Amino acid sequence: MTGYKTNSGERLRRLWKIPVQQARFHKGGTFFMPLEHFPGALCDSNGYVIFDSKEQYESCSALEIGKRINVRNGISKIRGYRLPVANGH
Repeated sequence: MTGYKTNSGERLRRLWKIPVQQARFHKGGTFFMPLEHFPGALCDSNGYVIFDSKEQYESCSALEIGKRINVRNGISKIRGYRLPVANGH
């Protein structure tokens, strides 16, 4: 491997208490593995966007879904993008 895993969607799902079945992570918020379980979330280093259903996910015009998901302008530009709630730290 050329790099190391700096974070993961599952870790952020737990840390940020995102109410989804599955979360995917990409540092820049532009390139992800596809979601398979819903509700699902795409996360970047600063926040996340939730897709309540497969239909909502597949109809999102910001996502180019193929073998991977490409988000040209990053998930932070998608309506519904959220910052994690501070947990007192």
